[in-house]
Amino acid sequence: MATEAYAPSEWPHEGNSTAALMLTGGGARAAYQVGVLQAVAELRRQCGAQDQPNPFPIIGGTSAGAVNAAALACGADQFDKAVGKIAEVWSHFHADHVYRSDSVSMLRTGASRTTLLSLGWLVAKWRRIKPKSLFDNEPLAQLLQRMVPLERIPELIRQGHLQALAITASSYSSGEHITFYEGDKRLVPWVRSQRRGLRDKITHAHLLASSAIPFVFPATALQLEGKTAYFGDGSMRQTAPIAPAIHLGGQRIFVIGAGRLHQPRDPSSLADHGHRYPTVAQIAGHALSNIFLDALAVDAERIQRINQTLNLVPAELRQASNLRPVELLMISPSQRLDTIAARHVQELPKAVQALLGGVGVSKDAPDAKGGALASYLLFEEGYTRELMALGHADTLRQRAEVCRFFRWCDPQAATAAPQGPGAKPPFVERRRDPLRLR
Repeated sequence: MATEAYAPSEWPHEGNSTAALMLTGGGARAAYQVGVLQAVAELRRQCGAQDQPNPFPIIGGTSAGAVNAAALACGADQFDKAVGKIAEVWSHFHADHVYRSDSVSMLRTGASRTTLLSLGWLVAKWRRIKPKSLFDNEPLAQLLQRMVPLERIPELIRQGHLQALAITASSYSSGEHITFYEGDKRLVPWVRSQRRGLRDKITHAHLLASSAIPFVFPATALQLEGKTAYFGDGSMRQTAPIAPAIHLGGQRIFVIGAGRLHQPRDPSSLADHGHRYPTVAQIAGHALSNIFLDALAVDAERIQRINQTLNLVPAELRQASNLRPVELLMISPSQRLDTIAARHVQELPKAVQALLGGVGVSKDAPDAKGGALASYLLFEEGYTRELMALGHADTLRQRAEVCRFFRWCDPQAATAAPQGPGAKPPFVERRRDPLRLR
């Protein structure tokens, strides 16, 4: 059996408890993921598990999450060190590390009612140039070359530190949603409705393609079965963001979101702003949230329902099939990231501030509605550090669940446990979140 190829859905489940990490998209919001990983590394050391193998043999990512996933996978043999390197980059981020704003700055005229966006496209039309995107992400390409040594991946797989790295992108050419993976030779491709998995050698071009936010960054050309195809952000048309981890053999899946999965209703917001026509920034932010956030909640609910159904099936029947429950732990922001972004808009380059201001984003606005758009573009250290701190704090609040997920012995829990015969375990308060599966 060990040498036979098998479909991902038939990964041997006997004794298999492989953990997978899935990092979702969200542009600059991906800084939150780094804070979560820092907390996981911290808990790992506190529980005395720092000498154990890589806690995430399967690592997958989409959009900016693909960049974090690849960077982490390249250091799969030294998890703590890899997390530290990623945190160092995000702690000192600036917009010019990701995209160039010089051309936007040159177009600035000071006209109070003309946005740089419309002016830039108008000038391009005059010059008979077809612009590919709003920003040039060449600085990100250079950063990836320096910080993500993908040439290490094959050796890490051979040494057993890594089972698979998966990067997801959306094809503008075919309309398909493709998960490119590099991993254990026993893994085989999969095909589902409008999505499939293909074995490929992961390159920096895959990362650029997966993180190419539509309109904001240019599409990237990749070779797809011998032909050139153009790809954009992997969050587009992504109906099952957690599925690649299952196809690649994940039995326990740790998912880090980039937005609140359950947004509390704010009646005052409708009362105060419902009568106003939405700004371009509000509409753009709403569209991006639809791309980056909504599918994750739906997929998690689907897994929950399947788990509940499988619990009704007798164990002997489950053993005779390749169906199995999936343990899922999700960590997502406890605060609105667009509200946080609104506090940091002034940190962006002046030209980008002018562009966003022209479509309704401003730190002086009476509300943070336009902050959603800024939250994806704010690659500035003030914002990224605040998101990292939030991710760290949110993870530590779920300390008991995280330790259970990894089968770590938490010294704090052992100290707090009641002693003596008949003693009851301490009550652990859990938030009523139907997406947090146990």
